[in-house]
Amino acid sequence: MSDSHVHDAVRDKYGAIARSVGKTGCCGPVACGCGDPISANLYSARETQDLPPDAVAASLGCGNPTALLALEPGHTVLDLGSGGGIDVLLSAKRVGPTGKVYGLDMTDEMLALARENQQKAGATNVECLKGTIEATPLPDRSVDVIISTCVSNLSTAKAAVPREAFRVLKPGGRLAVSDVIVRGHVPADVRRSMELWVGCIAGALEEEEYRSKLHAAGFSGVEVEAWRIYPVEDARSFLTASGLDLDRLAPELEGRLASAFIRARRPETCV
Repeated sequence: MSDSHVHDAVRDKYGAIARSVGKTGCCGPVACGCGDPISANLYSARETQDLPPDAVAASLGCGNPTALLALEPGHTVLDLGSGGGIDVLLSAKRVGPTGKVYGLDMTDEMLALARENQQKAGATNVECLKGTIEATPLPDRSVDVIISTCVSNLSTAKAAVPREAFRVLKPGGRLAVSDVIVRGHVPADVRRSMELWVGCIAGALEEEEYRSKLHAAGFSGVEVEAWRIYPVEDARSFLTASGLDLDRLAPELEGRLASAFIRARRPETCV
């Protein structure tokens, strides 16, 4: 399974989801979204009540990164893999008219949907950018905060993602993301499944490996907090849909997958 195949599969899957928003009862094709145990119940009704319904429908994450830290008026925020724009719009409210929020996505259909939602929300402090999380189209030391949800695990270039995040953060800048992590060994069958790559599972990093890659990129104050640990039955529908024998794999998967909050900081003094 080559990196380019994974990249294309992720782009195609999320493009299909974006095209289906508003046309079905949920958001069409499922890729770590639409009410599955990973993406369910992440945002309160109070948070979403003023957002465009399509932004909420296209929420495909595994946590609410805007709840991980305080965003202040005037902050510049970058949302990696911003999708339909729910976290961009929530952040835009909090940084106010003197702040700026960039939404980065590699999928044309998601960018189009996010721009529609931006217009509906009247968010004038938002800019949607096309690009990848491994090569962000922003200058060095240009943002105060990076957020993301269930995106880093979709990359096949795991070391490049934190390096690029470190590059664009200002000294003292913060990283606050939600991701699926692995707690211990996961069977090779799961790691090889293309469907599980685009569904946020096969590409998930082991907990300590996640910490290690952030430290290697230069981050300090690294925290990885598993907050939602999945019983294997929660994963039955999407694991069996990928052709895996869940009954055989169950003993090796029970409690191994979790959604985690990850926080880190770029040191104030760095070369």
